[in-house]
Amino acid sequence: MATPEFTIGIEEEYLLVDRDSLALVEVPDALMADCKAALADQVSPEYLQCQIEIGTGVCKTVAEARDDLRHLRATISDCAARYNAAPIAASCHPFADWKTQHHTDKERYRQLREDIGGVMRRMLICGMHVHVGLDDNALRVDLLRQLSYFLPHLLALSTSSPFWQGEDTGMGSYRISVFDTLPRTGLPPQLTSWDEYERSVDALVELGLIEDSTKIWWDLRPSHRFPTLETRICDVCPRMEDTLAMAAVIQCLHRMLWRLRTRNQRWRIYDGFLISENRWRAQRYGIEEGLIDFGRGEIVAMGELTEELIDLLSEDAEALGCVDELAHLRVILDRGTSSMRQRAVRAAAEAAGADHDTQMRAVVSHLIEDFRADL
Repeated sequence: MATPEFTIGIEEEYLLVDRDSLALVEVPDALMADCKAALADQVSPEYLQCQIEIGTGVCKTVAEARDDLRHLRATISDCAARYNAAPIAASCHPFADWKTQHHTDKERYRQLREDIGGVMRRMLICGMHVHVGLDDNALRVDLLRQLSYFLPHLLALSTSSPFWQGEDTGMGSYRISVFDTLPRTGLPPQLTSWDEYERSVDALVELGLIEDSTKIWWDLRPSHRFPTLETRICDVCPRMEDTLAMAAVIQCLHRMLWRLRTRNQRWRIYDGFLISENRWRAQRYGIEEGLIDFGRGEIVAMGELTEELIDLLSEDAEALGCVDELAHLRVILDRGTSSMRQRAVRAAAEAAGADHDTQMRAVVSHLIEDFRADL
């Protein structure tokens, strides 16, 4: 069996905030023009006018992705500074009100509002997507089924959305709570073949319900535009090195499952009901309460699960040249996810006597600093 290249591409969505008020601002046309002049088609508007989306090129290694992502983040940050604005890479703005936001004036977004209705207005959320190149459709479906087991682990390690409209939601990822109100979201179905996938998509296309599979927003899906599997469950990470760690583990998981396949082995397929329970635990607790290890039949701390994951993927990290990036998962565990750090910033401001609004602005200031910390 020919070895896939396991190329990667990373997409991130950012929110733009005013440097003085720290509230969301709409991306000025001139700012977007500046970004386009510097980054061409690697930057684009997103659904809401306060959002910017970037995408790396097709990268052979995580190290190559780092160079591209650093350039993208630095350019967006520098361009925004000319307009007294700053990008943040958090899946929810800590105190913004979704009711005051406006969607970008594009036909696709107008159609989404019309098709989906009121719940689409609440999509004041940002995510991070990682594509891994697999040019064999049968392999894509085979790995999709097995990769689903690990989606809760990825969400837990990336959580960055504890606050919504100025309130602590008690969630590690409130973004997932918002996004799950859309149709065709959540865990992918347990497809058994590429033909089954195409038949399912075609059934909706032929009914005129969707125009193509870009309107299917599963946590993990075959990309419509590229010969990739697209992992979509992660919150966007404020710190670049955390993003790269998530990209490394995703790339390594693909190779590990392919490696098992070459040995006539595979990861056990668990029922979606069970994986959904872990997805909920990751959404609710992040890395703080552990996930269910179904083989052991017990809840295991994320520290232990992560060490097991690093060990499981060590051979693949060596082959792909991302040993250091995979090991960075330990830094996330030690430092805490962004949701944990945001809560700590708010608690420190509260302990210092700050009122609620000042506490929330302190969290946004922290997110601005995190965005540039690894550049």
